[in-house]
Amino acid sequence: MIEQIGSLGVVIAAIVLLIVMLYFVPIGLWFSALVSGVKISLLQLFLMRFRKVPPGVIVRALIEGTKAGVHLNMDALEAHYLAGGHVARVVHALVSAAKANIELTFNMATAIDLAGRDVFEAVQMSVNPKVINTPPVTAVSKDGIQLIAKARVTVRANIKQLVGGAGEETVLARVGEGIVSSIGSSHSHKSVLENPDFISRVVLEKGLDAGTAFEILSIDIADIDIGKNIGAALQMDQAEADKNIAQAKAEERRSMAVALEQEMIAKAQEMKAKVIEAEAKIPMAIAEAFRNGNLGIMDYMKYKNIMADTSMRDSIAGSEKKST
Repeated sequence: MIEQIGSLGVVIAAIVLLIVMLYFVPIGLWFSALVSGVKISLLQLFLMRFRKVPPGVIVRALIEGTKAGVHLNMDALEAHYLAGGHVARVVHALVSAAKANIELTFNMATAIDLAGRDVFEAVQMSVNPKVINTPPVTAVSKDGIQLIAKARVTVRANIKQLVGGAGEETVLARVGEGIVSSIGSSHSHKSVLENPDFISRVVLEKGLDAGTAFEILSIDIADIDIGKNIGAALQMDQAEADKNIAQAKAEERRSMAVALEQEMIAKAQEMKAKVIEAEAKIPMAIAEAFRNGNLGIMDYMKYKNIMADTSMRDSIAGSEKKST
C-alpha cells in the first residue's frame, strides 16, 4: 500500500514537473516557429518568461512577418511590448503596408502605436479613404440670409503626420470655418444654392489638411437649407433700438420743459409775494407820512382818486377781453 502511494506521488510530481517545463520551455511554440522558417532557440523562449514577455505574442508576430516577407527583429518586438505597445497590431500594419506599397518602417509604426493611434487602422485608411460627415454649419451670406450646410469630407491617413498631427476634430473645425467663410463672402444666398460646388472649391484651396494626420481628398456639400432672414431681424432690432432712443430723448425734453415751467411758476409766485408784501407796507408808509407832515389830506384824496380810476380802467379792460 505504501509502495503504491509512493509510486502515485512520483507520477504526480513528474506530471507537475512536465507542465512546469512545458510552460517555461514552450516546445510546441518552438516547433511552430521552426516549421515556419523562424529561427529561435528554446533558451530564448525560456528567457522570455523571466522578462515577463509572452512568447506566443512574439513568435506569432515573427511568423506573420516572415511569411509576408517583412524582416522583424525579436529584441525590437520585445522592447515594444515592454514599452506598452501592441505588437500584433504593429505587425498587421507592417504587413498591410508592404502589400499596399506604402512606406512604413518599424520605428515609425511603433512610434505611431505608442502615441496612442491605431496604426493598423491608419494603414487601412490610407488604402481605403474614410468619409467624415460634418455637423450642420450655419453661416450668413451678404444679403442677410442664413444658410445651414452639411458636408462630407473624404480623407486619407497621412502616415508621416500621425505622430504629432491633429485629428478629425481639427479637420472638421477647419472645414466648418471654410464653409462659413465661403458663404459669408457670397453676395447672395441664391448664388450659393445655385453653385454649391463653389464652397467645395474655395475650401479645398485653403489647404485645411496642413499639420493634420489626414489628407483631404474631396469636400462634397451634401445639403444646404435656408434658415432665418438675419438681415431683416437685425434691421428690425435696430429700428426698435432707434425708436427707444427717440422716446427716451423726447421724455428727457418733456421733463426739462416741465421743470422749466415749474421754475417759472415758482419765480412768479415769489414776485407776487414780494408785490403783496410791498402793498401791505403802503398804508404804513401813508400813516408815517401823515405823522411827519409829508402828506396832506388833499394829496391823500388825489391818491385815492388815482387808485379808483386805475381800478375802473382795469375792470373795463378785463370786460372787453372777455367779450372778444
